[in-house]
Amino acid sequence: MAGLRPTTRYEKTVTADKIIRRKLSDQVLDRLRQMLAAGELKPGDTLPSERALMERFGVGRPAVREALQSLHNSGLITISHGERSRVNRIDATTVLTQSDDLARMVLSSAPDNLNHLREARRMFELGMVRQAAERATDKDVSDLRALVEAQRAQLGQPEDFIAADMAFHIRLAAITGNPIIESVSRAMLGWLFEYHTTLLHWSGNEDITLAEHARIVDRIAAHDGDGAVTEMARHMDRSAEAFGQA
Repeated sequence: MAGLRPTTRYEKTVTADKIIRRKLSDQVLDRLRQMLAAGELKPGDTLPSERALMERFGVGRPAVREALQSLHNSGLITISHGERSRVNRIDATTVLTQSDDLARMVLSSAPDNLNHLREARRMFELGMVRQAAERATDKDVSDLRALVEAQRAQLGQPEDFIAADMAFHIRLAAITGNPIIESVSRAMLGWLFEYHTTLLHWSGNEDITLAEHARIVDRIAAHDGDGAVTEMARHMDRSAEAFGQA
């Protein structure tokens, strides 16, 4: 167009190098995160008082309070009224719990997302049950059998039956000895419980569920990885069939 001239290389460089002033609270937040990462503040520790942080960083109270609130919102610390803020213990469960609201939005935004979660859970459970079969101790097997019977005791109580079902699968995840696997199992089951219980419980077929769980435990007790995977696949596919009818 007339009157316009091309941007020079010098002007592009100046634009790219422009210094952007950051909010003081963001800088305080970075410093606090560094203290956490370096172990200066450990899980269970109380944070320095607001006044101490103001003096240490040379900023006002609003910047400190905004930074602390950001840490609280992200689950790194807990702010309690009338008490000093305390550093939380951070693990996989903490991280996944913090993403619960986002997961709910993703699942409700499009029908296909629930299908994707179902498919992901199937793959997850099949890999998990194979490891459980390889690593299960006598105590693990005993606990699983007790959970099947505990679930049987909840016949006629849909919500309690589903809770017992979730406990069975979470206990399977725990057998792997991998806390991330256990945390992911809890998270996925929680999302399904809130959003679509059909993937956890096919009403009217509780006896089938119990029989499937019992067969899975039998294969785990025999340390039969292939057999455990086969039984779990049948169990998951029946749930998928119920989901398709919902």
